[in-house]
Amino acid sequence: MDVSQYLGIFLDEAKEHIQVLSDQMLILEQEPEDQNAINEIFRAAHSLKGMAGTMGYKRLQRLTHDMEDCFSAVRSNEMSVTSELMDVLFQALDAIEGYVDTIQNTSDEGDNDNDNIVNELNRMLHGEASGDDGAKDDKKAEAAEPAAAASDSPANEKAEYKKIELDDTQKNVLKDAIVSGKHVYGFSVFIQESCLLKAARAFLVFKAIEESGEVIVSSPSSQDIEDEKFEFTFSLFAISDDDFEKVKAAILSVSEIEDAVGEEYTEDMLGEDEAEPAAQEAEAAPAVKEEKPVENAPAPAPRAAAKEAPAAAKKPAGKPVVSRTIRVDIEKLDTLMNLVSELIIAKNTIVSAASSGQTAGNAIVENVEYLESVTTNLHEAVMKVRMVPIESAVNKFPRMVRDLEKKLGKKMNLTITGEDTELDRTVVDEIGDPLMHLIRNSADHGLETTAARAERGKPETGTIFLNAYQDGNNVVIEVGDDGNGIDVEAVRAKIIERGYASEDTANQMSDKDVINVLFDPGFSMAKQVTDISGRGVGLDVVKSNIESLGGDVEVKTKLGEGSTFIVRLPLTLAIIQALMVIVGGEKYAISLDSIQTIEDIPVSDIKLVQQKEVIQLRGTVIPIIRLSDVLGVESRRGENENLVVVIVKKGDTLAGLVVDELMGQQEIVIKSLGKYINCDRIISGATILGDGEVALIVDANALI
Repeated sequence: MDVSQYLGIFLDEAKEHIQVLSDQMLILEQEPEDQNAINEIFRAAHSLKGMAGTMGYKRLQRLTHDMEDCFSAVRSNEMSVTSELMDVLFQALDAIEGYVDTIQNTSDEGDNDNDNIVNELNRMLHGEASGDDGAKDDKKAEAAEPAAAASDSPANEKAEYKKIELDDTQKNVLKDAIVSGKHVYGFSVFIQESCLLKAARAFLVFKAIEESGEVIVSSPSSQDIEDEKFEFTFSLFAISDDDFEKVKAAILSVSEIEDAVGEEYTEDMLGEDEAEPAAQEAEAAPAVKEEKPVENAPAPAPRAAAKEAPAAAKKPAGKPVVSRTIRVDIEKLDTLMNLVSELIIAKNTIVSAASSGQTAGNAIVENVEYLESVTTNLHEAVMKVRMVPIESAVNKFPRMVRDLEKKLGKKMNLTITGEDTELDRTVVDEIGDPLMHLIRNSADHGLETTAARAERGKPETGTIFLNAYQDGNNVVIEVGDDGNGIDVEAVRAKIIERGYASEDTANQMSDKDVINVLFDPGFSMAKQVTDISGRGVGLDVVKSNIESLGGDVEVKTKLGEGSTFIVRLPLTLAIIQALMVIVGGEKYAISLDSIQTIEDIPVSDIKLVQQKEVIQLRGTVIPIIRLSDVLGVESRRGENENLVVVIVKKGDTLAGLVVDELMGQQEIVIKSLGKYINCDRIISGATILGDGEVALIVDANALI
């Protein structure tokens, strides 16, 4: 049974269970008597253990099982919740997350047993839980069951493996294996009748055996087992390098396996007489013959086959498993189905009109308008399907702040609002790292020490906040703190010290320009390098990652009161409403979500402030940017003609983009320029117009 097809589902659900464990463990640490939290933790741990076992990840299953034992002891009041216990449990959770990450990257859990964490969990469990039921540990079962193996008589009535009728090819393979020094075993395996996934358990038994050998034949066949066309018993013949006790222990180590009986076969036992017991019992139970002989190796080389099979099973895929699933409300799918039906009707109407010669007049115009309406609604519906709450990207931060609090020795609290704000799935997947760096930056650089806060009359516990909300066609995420704020003069001094700029140049830089240097690669205000900060990569990662998503970041700060980093991201990266303009004879698109108004400005209204052109519009001074100069094209508009100015907005900042002509509003599909063209940041992509012409998309946020 191949479970690789379920790997994506396993990863998605495992991450959900890990998040539940993290959230509820944080609650349990603060409220040790919270039974709801304990029950949620126990359910998540139990589900994760079962999933790991089904997928064959034994190390992950073992660690989760030990965690579950601790939670069970807490739930039954045999163990109290202490700071030491929670620290160990959080270490175990980190190790579990490490297993899942390794599985995602390689499809294998790796070879780290995390023995130190397992031993610590067991020490605390047996040290605090008096009269502990250690018998429920899988390892005890593994140790106890092999001891009883000697009592299993080959004549045991449960030995159904004797009913398997081996053909000549299979006998020859087994005999050759014995001659080459290997062991041949017959086993009948009994699964608990309460088991819900008996095919999965059978597969795990096969996998356990194949770690040291190879299954040659089974009854029922492997296909019937995979299809669950069997009761709770199956039999097999296998070749192995290990002794009988070890192979049997491996079988019994699989959860929900009730018993396994078997014996080792000699070459004489595989002779022609071996068919007689099967023939004698044929009347009571017809023999089952495996349809498929050995698949993995030719008969003369069983030794090579036995070694190659486990190697192939353990070989990592080497290619990360990318989660490509989204949970969708059924109502959204119903809307999609209705719109697709409308699209088919629109198509049929146009085809009918074309075939009847109605290619002119109101008929074709009405049909095109109808089609346009349907496609617009369909686009909106598809975008809603792709939208997911940013909760999945931010829900890991409370645990991170808890760890930072202990590492830095500062008291801090994280408040998150707007986590139900929705973003495109591709953006949510990528936004986690930038936000993580911003929160770490607030914890390390932003918040003062407890003593410093007390001197300034601030609460001992510093506050870090993350607030998300929708603003037009953008999503805004604010990350900030009530700490010291950015000391602009200290940053200016560091710029001079590090040689980023001369003293004269640095002194002429505006506060905004000075703060923007913090986003440069390698620049850091930390006095020493730690595992939290000091290498100058945090804010650089923030800026590059957000800009790669078509967004931007700005900073608001006040010394002594705190800082706020404002991240703006587009709702979708696929289709936008845009204003088409002409500059120097070329067509360009500007996203409508950034446009405030469009103005016709006389040349005489242009003023100079600090040698930069500005206009005064309804009491507000707005700088203007001539797109012809920025894009390096020659404007076709006369010097004395009124200017067509598109007023764009980014946050509270306004700017006027001067264009030659307006074409009108249009829905466009964004096409990435990729690595083919090394263009400036002001060009965010391109689109193909209805006449086949290509128009570049101007990113107004990069100009302001």
